[in-house]
Amino acid sequence: MAASELYTKFARVWIPDPEEVWKSAELLKDYKPGDKVLLLHLEDGRDLEYRLDPKTKELPHLRNPDILVGENDLTALSYLHEPAVLHNLRVRFIDSKLIYTYCGIVLVAINPYEQLPIYGEDIINAYSGQNMGDMDPHIFAVAEEAYKQMARDERNQSIIVSGESGAGKTVSAKYAMRYFATVSGSASEANVEEKVLASNPIMESIGNAKTTRNDNSSRFGKYIEIGFDKRHRIIGANMRTYLLEKSRVVFQAEEERNYHIFYQLCASAKLPEFKMLRLGDANNFHYTKQGGSPVIEGVDDAKEMAQTRQACTLLGISESYQMGIFRILAGILHLGNVGFMSRDSDSCTIPPKHEPLSIFCDLMAVDFEEMCHWLCHRKLATAAETYIKPISKLQATNARDALAKHIYAKLFNWIVDHVNQVLHSAVKQHSFIGVLDIYGFETFEINSFEQFCINYANEKLQQQFNMHVFKLEQEEYMKEQIPWTLIDFYDNQPCINLIESKLGILDLLDEECKMPKGTDDTWAQKLYNTHLNKCALFEKPRLSNKAFIIQHFADKVEYQCEGFLEKNKDTVFEEQIKVLKSSKFKMLPELFQDDEKAISPSSATSSGRTLLTRTPAKPTKGRPGQAAKEHKKTVGHQFRNSLHLLMETLNATTPHYVRCIKPNDFKFPFTFDEKRAVQQLRACGVLETIRISAAGFPSRWTYQEFFSRYRVLMKQKDVLSERKQTCKNVLEKLIQDKDKYQFGKTKIFFRAGQVAYLEKLRADKLRAACIRIQKTIRGWLLRKKFLRMRKAAITVQRYVRGHQARCYAKFLRRTKAATIIQKYWRMYVIRRRYKIWRTATIVLQSYLRGYLARNRYRKILREHKAVIIQKWVRGWLARTYYKRSMHAIIYLQCCFRRMMAKRELKKLKIEARSVERYKKLHIGMENKIMQLQRKVDEQNKDYKCLMEKLTNLEGMYNSETEKLRSDLERLQLSEEEAKIATGRVLSLQEEIAKLRKDLEQTQCEKKSIEECADRYKQETEQLVSNLKEENTLLKQEKEALNHLIVEQAKEMTETMEKKLIEETKQLELDLNDERLRYQNLLNEFSRLEERYDDLKEEMTLMVNVPKPGHRRTDSTHSSNESEYTFSSEIAETEDIPSRTEEPSEKKVPLDMSLFLKLQKRVTELEQEKQVMQDELDRKEEQVLRSKAKEEERPQIRGAELEYESLKRQELESENKKLKNELNELRKALSEKSAPEVTAPGAPAYRVLMEQLTSVSEELDVRKEEVLILRSQLVSQKEAIQPKNTMTDSTILLEDVQKMKDKGEIAQAYIGLKETNRLLESQLQSQKRSHENEAEALRGEIQSLKEENNRQQQLLAQNLQLPPEARIEASLQHEITRLTNENLDLMEQLEKQDKTVRKLKKQLKVFAKKIGELEVGQMENISPGQIIDEPIRPVNIPRKEKDFQGMLEYKKEDEQKLVKNLILELKPRGVAVNLIPGLPAYILFMCVRHADYLNDDQKVRSLLTSTINSIKKVLKKRGDDFETVSFWLSNTCRFLHCLKQYSGEEGFMKHNTSRQNEHCLTNFDLAEYRQVLSDLAIQIYQQLVRVLENILQPMIVSGMLEHETIQGVSGVKPTGLRKRTSSIADEGTYTLDSILRQLNSFHSVMCQHGMDPELIKQVVKQMFYIVGAVTLNNLLLRKDMCSWSKGMQIRYNVSQLEEWLRDKNLMNSGAKETLEPLIQAAQLLQVKKKTDDDAEAICSMCNALTTAQIVKVLNLYTPVNEFEERVSVSFIRTIQMRLRDRKDSPQLLMDAKHIFPVTFPFNPSSLALETIQIPASLGLGFISRV
Repeated sequence: MAASELYTKFARVWIPDPEEVWKSAELLKDYKPGDKVLLLHLEDGRDLEYRLDPKTKELPHLRNPDILVGENDLTALSYLHEPAVLHNLRVRFIDSKLIYTYCGIVLVAINPYEQLPIYGEDIINAYSGQNMGDMDPHIFAVAEEAYKQMARDERNQSIIVSGESGAGKTVSAKYAMRYFATVSGSASEANVEEKVLASNPIMESIGNAKTTRNDNSSRFGKYIEIGFDKRHRIIGANMRTYLLEKSRVVFQAEEERNYHIFYQLCASAKLPEFKMLRLGDANNFHYTKQGGSPVIEGVDDAKEMAQTRQACTLLGISESYQMGIFRILAGILHLGNVGFMSRDSDSCTIPPKHEPLSIFCDLMAVDFEEMCHWLCHRKLATAAETYIKPISKLQATNARDALAKHIYAKLFNWIVDHVNQVLHSAVKQHSFIGVLDIYGFETFEINSFEQFCINYANEKLQQQFNMHVFKLEQEEYMKEQIPWTLIDFYDNQPCINLIESKLGILDLLDEECKMPKGTDDTWAQKLYNTHLNKCALFEKPRLSNKAFIIQHFADKVEYQCEGFLEKNKDTVFEEQIKVLKSSKFKMLPELFQDDEKAISPSSATSSGRTLLTRTPAKPTKGRPGQAAKEHKKTVGHQFRNSLHLLMETLNATTPHYVRCIKPNDFKFPFTFDEKRAVQQLRACGVLETIRISAAGFPSRWTYQEFFSRYRVLMKQKDVLSERKQTCKNVLEKLIQDKDKYQFGKTKIFFRAGQVAYLEKLRADKLRAACIRIQKTIRGWLLRKKFLRMRKAAITVQRYVRGHQARCYAKFLRRTKAATIIQKYWRMYVIRRRYKIWRTATIVLQSYLRGYLARNRYRKILREHKAVIIQKWVRGWLARTYYKRSMHAIIYLQCCFRRMMAKRELKKLKIEARSVERYKKLHIGMENKIMQLQRKVDEQNKDYKCLMEKLTNLEGMYNSETEKLRSDLERLQLSEEEAKIATGRVLSLQEEIAKLRKDLEQTQCEKKSIEECADRYKQETEQLVSNLKEENTLLKQEKEALNHLIVEQAKEMTETMEKKLIEETKQLELDLNDERLRYQNLLNEFSRLEERYDDLKEEMTLMVNVPKPGHRRTDSTHSSNESEYTFSSEIAETEDIPSRTEEPSEKKVPLDMSLFLKLQKRVTELEQEKQVMQDELDRKEEQVLRSKAKEEERPQIRGAELEYESLKRQELESENKKLKNELNELRKALSEKSAPEVTAPGAPAYRVLMEQLTSVSEELDVRKEEVLILRSQLVSQKEAIQPKNTMTDSTILLEDVQKMKDKGEIAQAYIGLKETNRLLESQLQSQKRSHENEAEALRGEIQSLKEENNRQQQLLAQNLQLPPEARIEASLQHEITRLTNENLDLMEQLEKQDKTVRKLKKQLKVFAKKIGELEVGQMENISPGQIIDEPIRPVNIPRKEKDFQGMLEYKKEDEQKLVKNLILELKPRGVAVNLIPGLPAYILFMCVRHADYLNDDQKVRSLLTSTINSIKKVLKKRGDDFETVSFWLSNTCRFLHCLKQYSGEEGFMKHNTSRQNEHCLTNFDLAEYRQVLSDLAIQIYQQLVRVLENILQPMIVSGMLEHETIQGVSGVKPTGLRKRTSSIADEGTYTLDSILRQLNSFHSVMCQHGMDPELIKQVVKQMFYIVGAVTLNNLLLRKDMCSWSKGMQIRYNVSQLEEWLRDKNLMNSGAKETLEPLIQAAQLLQVKKKTDDDAEAICSMCNALTTAQIVKVLNLYTPVNEFEERVSVSFIRTIQMRLRDRKDSPQLLMDAKHIFPVTFPFNPSSLALETIQIPASLGLGFISRV
């Protein structure tokens, strides 16, 4: 591909610029080979001729297409060069507010100088588990990649954070460690992750300081190893520090501070515990006031001190040690104030009782005189003897500062060692992740030893970085099997050899330090002699003999030799150290106790632990000089060793790179200085990475991605079944040069610029296609419009032409007549006018011609004279000009020659002078120019502001003048109109006056005649009118009063209703909040409980020899039993044997106490919940009572009394009749029977009495059941229709009459007598329970109202649907309701009929047997037969009624029951083959039998075993959705059964009479209902977690990445960090996968018989998870924020809504949870340009927060060139409009949020006696009762 194909007209390029570094321009014409100049058009509107370099002839860099600008990865850019990188970073940082960008394997982080909400725990959760390329660049993504590779590859990792001071290295490292601490957690209860994070404030306080570039600059390097165990949980950490800047302790530059800890101490000096330190303001101490800036804006040093102390406490530093640290630090401050007085030139002294020194000695607990002596003297040891020599004032000051630095460095090392001891773990470390926070490349005006060491370390790190990048490139090429070509990259090994090799700079420095009289000058000369002109990287400054220049990888740096030797030696007087070692302050000697073995405090490693193991321990009996020699190891040597150790560590790990960039030097938020950014990009290796990538094949596409993106460039015949071959064929046609691309196994590799060329071809093809489509559509539309207009025009023309023809004929007739008239008239007029004009013209011509002739003569005469004058003047001027020109030429030649001579002289002088001096001079000039430029800019801004104000004032003035002018004109017009109107009024008044006079004259004659009649008529009319007016006034007053009354009543009702609704809503919200809080506490309780179980299992495993009789199952059973029966009195009695069974519980008293506290807290919460529920019910009842108290209570009481009186009368009448009949029966028996038969002791009499007794007992039972059933039916009918009481009583009388007619009274006499007494007692009890029944009726009314409200809600939801769907939904709902009601009524009717038939059948059997007995007695049957025969019919009906819906089992079979029914039950088989909820029914029937036996131990044991077994099953198979769903359904059914059969009236409303017979009679299991409810909540939360784990991998792929609508979105070029492909491969999830999974969930829950309301809540939670995860990923992925992706999301959401409609779940509230996602998709698609668009967006996106809206707009990225980016001004407009909105500042939704679950009571219509137990369950040991 030739250059002319790319450098065409309108192509955009980058050209160098001194201010902006690179400037964009556009070609005005095509480039042709051989052109030396490019015609460019700049963005500021200027045209420029850009000259190419004649030597290199390099063309300017091409600019990337707009769709590639702002990419997440710089390697995704087609053109990889410096301006493209700089522009991409600037666009992301300024326009999109994105501070992170990938550059291959490097994360570039730009310091925003502003707090951003992108580091919360929600962001951490969003990045956890994600691939690095799937999400937007972030420090968390790098941390996650390191953590994932550590866990996957079992290889140690390291994160290298570098950058210059103020770039944000420390913050980046801190956030990386926070990520590890949050994601991994700790393996023990010691909270290691909190301690790792707590080390940050301590190290910042003692190691960070304010500099001119950064308010919190780290003045040391550190490498933190975070250790992990085999389960990848944090177990400990270790810190290594490098090159602490000790000189800052004693000296600070202007506008800088000492270390933070000193200012924190001074700010906290007034605290009582710090009074002994005798501190004050920071300006009072020499070591803290030198910088002149003791306060950092926005930082409270006192608060920082409190955080530092808190962190020390968390790390286990006791208060005594903390105070010791503060004493030493305060002593350093006081030591800095010690002053010296010169005694002479070689000695000095300290004033006696010098206060600062006295305070220092008191704090250090050393002798004042001794310290005073050794501060002014030193000891010199020779071979023979020792001398004590005084020192000068300057030497004493330097010795004092050296001592202060030494003490601080030792303290720093001690603190680091202590932190490492605390963070050290006793558990073996399996792997680690190291975080290296180290200084970046530094260059200042004066560079010394510190900068040399820093740049040396960066050289080593850059070499390691280059090798790693090169290695990754090589691995990629080898993996794809493409030809490997050697890539040339910068190797900085020569520079490293110059520094560290033999006879290198460090080696010569150490050698010079050993010399007795070695100086910086002699060392510099050795450097010149050794390396100058021998090493290309080493240079000598021209005008200096005390400096040297090294060519580093980033830039040339000039180092000043002054101070190198002193800093490398790091000399401290041993006598001063000995004085400190003799201190009585215990902590101080600890700092110096390992001086003989430890490395110098200024060494590169200050942690000490790792390096101490590497230093051989020598016996103390060695030579005395050995320790001193070891102590005097130079700083450079130690730094080199520690750096080698660091490189070994890094090379043994997988590195991850973070390069921090400082955008400007003024700490302005989101301000980008291109010059500073380019300097840092060159220094940190980012551009080197780009260069390495660009040298190979930087652009890489998979075959599927290439095919999807460039399918438009292929013809149909080019598309083959094999994608790889298709791509090969197309590329060979598109790109002729085969060296520009390579085909790998899975990817296509492109050289730089080829993707941009393909994008250009694609854009051209799409543009041509769009033009063709537009052409065709516009032609069709215009032709259609033309035909319509043509037809209309023809019709109009037809009528118009007819009208015109008629008008034309008429016109012709009139024209002809007018022409004749005009002809004669015009002739007369023209002839007359012609004569007048002719006469006048002749006169004028005569005068005019004479005048012109005279003027012509004068003109000729003047011209002749002027010519003569001009001739002479021009000659003189020519001669004068010639003389002057000759003189000027001669003078110009002289000046030019003089100038050339001076220039030559100046060149010679410049060569003799130093260039560096002028550079230094120019630095100040540049600053002044910049300041002047700023002033000019500010004045221009002020001028612009003033001009804007002036234009605004002029506009306001013009508008006001125009307004006043219009008002004046309007007033003048109105004045004229008023004048005209007054004139008209006067004329009309005159006319009226005349008419009145005429009228009076005409009426005078009639007045006399009509006066009487008129007077009478007027009086009558006046009277009638007065009456009518009074009547109307009264009516109006009446209507007004009525209206007022109605309005007041309406207002009162409305206000009451509003208050009621508001209070109800508020109470519902409070209840939901309380429910959510309770369920969260329950979740936490379950988590702690699982933790407790795990600990207990670990303890049991640790015990190798169990005690005799110990059984694991029993102990677990007993422990769980005590857990779940804590709230009942029964559980307390069984807690003692459980403890005796397992004594191992006593080994964990702390966990048990915590467990009991949590139990107590849960009980309190339950009580609070119950109180709130009661309060809610009470308020609702009060409102209902106030409305219905006057109406309901009299009706209810009247109905009750009427019913009671009817029942009493009926029973009394029946009692009298039965007495009479009984007497008659006795008489008949006594008369007919023989005396021996009827005697009381006769056999026949006994048989008869036994039969009567059995009949009476049976009738008692049946009669009670019938009466209870009828009373319930009557009460229900009275609640619904109170007026039907009389009809019910008549029905009862008819039933009794039928019974009498059938002759059944005689056999039921005794039973009815007992029934009479029973009913009388029930009547009394019903009177006493009248109020309770009234309350129950009110509750039933409230439930009916709630049902009505629910129906209204359904109706409102149906109204929102389309008409067809509304009709279908309403019909379906009505059919469902009627079907349910019919089924319930039919079931109740069948049960009642069955009961009545059974009773009648038994009564008939008894009557028949009595008759047979009478016949047998008359026939003298034997007594044996008389006894045998009646026994058989008595037992037969008992067999029919034996089964009461209970199951009996033996106590020892309980474990077998639980095992077969719960532990070993397979949910799939039960759900498919048996009725839903069968295990729950079986368990409840077993509970019923235990209740029937009144066996409290059996009830408690069964319920506890059931709960614990369910928990055990869920713990074992808790990841299986079917298992969790099955036991959630059965737990809820078991809970409903306990409620339905509890005997409470509120739960018995929907029961049949038979079901009411099955109610529990002996035990109140309300407490167990609460335990089961809590268990159901826990199972529901576990079900949600299972759902989330299954759906989580599908959501992002199916909702965002997969193209459900093919061809809508195209794949953009990607970089080295490959994102997940949006093309559906075999293993990727699609939307259909999500829908299939939802169908699977729904079908499983329906098969298990889960309550419909519970299914709705589960579906709502599922949809919330889908919406939240999708939206969170959308907010964190720039590549997903485009118009086409918004369309894709809306389609996917519509498919989810369609699924809800198919499952009839639209009223579940699931759709509302997707509203934020829907609005985000709409936001991606709407227009985003004008203010109207901003208003529409603000009104549309009410479910999104302001942060989310702004984030989506910032991330919006065009996929095609036809889309436009969102402007910054539009985003600011949105922010201004939304500034008053009060919403959460949180960016992401809480995807872990679980809605509070409720379990509405759902009674079962299934009769317990009809349940059959299948043999497959293995429950043959259970018998039916």
